Amino acid sequence: MAAEFPLPFTLEEHRELGQEIRHTAARFRELKDLVTGVYGRNSLAAFDFEKVVETFERLQEDMETQAAHDLAGARPDGLYR
Repeated sequence: MAAEFPLPFTLEEHRELGQEIRHTAARFRELKDLVTGVYGRNSLAAFDFEKVVETFERLQEDMETQAAHDLAGARPDGLYR
């Protein structure tokens, strides 16, 4: 039976997840720039990519906060950004 409140991520798990999220966010920024360059800033595709990039930025901030909570006493700054 699964625990009702699973254990938080370890430092290593946060590092791995942070690396994946940073890489993916960077790739979406590149794709947003590409799509915007081809279709223009006012295109629906460019708008959607901008929203995805903003969502990744919020996710990175939220996960940085979560890491600080999970790793009380450690300095998790920079794991997700």
